[in-house]
Amino acid sequence: MGFLLHADLGRAFVDRLGRSLLTFYIGRINIGQGAYALAGGYVAAILITAGGQFLGHAAACGLFCAGLAVLIGLPILRLRGVYFSMVTLVLTEVARLSALALPITNGARITSIPLPGEVSVFGLVLIPDFATLENPKLAFYLMAVTLMCLAYLVLWRLTRSRLGHLFRSLQQNEDLAASIGVNIALLRVLAYAMSSFMGGIAGAGFVVISQSIYPSSFQVADSVNFMLNCFLGALAVFGPMLGTLVLYFGWSLLFAAAKYQMLIYSTLLIAAMLVVPNGLLSLPAMLRGKGGK
Repeated sequence: MGFLLHADLGRAFVDRLGRSLLTFYIGRINIGQGAYALAGGYVAAILITAGGQFLGHAAACGLFCAGLAVLIGLPILRLRGVYFSMVTLVLTEVARLSALALPITNGARITSIPLPGEVSVFGLVLIPDFATLENPKLAFYLMAVTLMCLAYLVLWRLTRSRLGHLFRSLQQNEDLAASIGVNIALLRVLAYAMSSFMGGIAGAGFVVISQSIYPSSFQVADSVNFMLNCFLGALAVFGPMLGTLVLYFGWSLLFAAAKYQMLIYSTLLIAAMLVVPNGLLSLPAMLRGKGGK
């Protein structure tokens, strides 16, 4: 049972790796991250079944999705507010229909994807062949957590860099940023491409864990959940991590409520948004502020 929890939670971590947090830093609400996770998943499935190492293929998936994001982002990032959000919401459905239509996706269903192989440097085994392990579920969990930690490390460093400050300047006032010489068009595309790069890697990780991919692997609901994790936790580096853990375990604990599960779940989410509108990470500061009065 513990191994099943490891694999399932590992999938949750990998899914949430493809978060849309970076686009929030430029003042855009991205609800289409599932499209890039799906695209990355199909690219990974095609490459892995053709042979090669998962790590190299994961990087290729990220670069493919980043390039795709540049092509898509150039026109749509001119939009603001609800208009941008609605366009990105449609992207996940477009990706699903494209997977069904393209012949290279094998009828949109790819199964029996090989497990990650051995990775060694100068004869030293860094990652064992998953197929040789007695139970690879724990290894998948550790792989997913490692990918998540690397993503958060990059995000943490990025948000404290000069580039991160420039991203936040777009969130506060794009016109003012442009007036002092900031290339807002370039920054918008760069943030969107970086976010999509992570989405592509997340899709690749999901594929090797599930060993299959279908058009329904990432749907509009998944894109909404990615965004919800950010809002619930907080629009900060560690906010999506907290939001993911709360939503994942909260939903599981509500299984006992049977047919009232969704009602209770929705009510608690609405209450959380009303009580802590800036996310759960802001709760300690709110309590300190009330205690000091």
